[in-house]
Amino acid sequence: MAITKQYLKSKPVCKVTFTVPAAEANEVKVVGTFNEWNTEETPLKKLKNGNFKGTVNLDKDQSYEFRYLVDGNYVNEDQADGYAWNDFAWAENSVVNV
Repeated sequence: MAITKQYLKSKPVCKVTFTVPAAEANEVKVVGTFNEWNTEETPLKKLKNGNFKGTVNLDKDQSYEFRYLVDGNYVNEDQADGYAWNDFAWAENSVVNV
């Protein structure tokens, strides 16, 4: 898994690209505080190499909690900037700082 960040010079925004290797998966989504944990809002596109990839514009100078939803199962990003405990999910969420 990987996260790449591209800061825009013209706006206080960072383009964050999420890449998930999941060749056997049918569907991967990224959900988090940036989309109010909406499981329908941010699907990732499956590439020919088996990875799923998608980009989200996030406001700079913020931290966001997120997780991947791989065929209905929540998965954390192993290269996240950090992790935060969530009492509601009774699990840790990945954190991205932009």
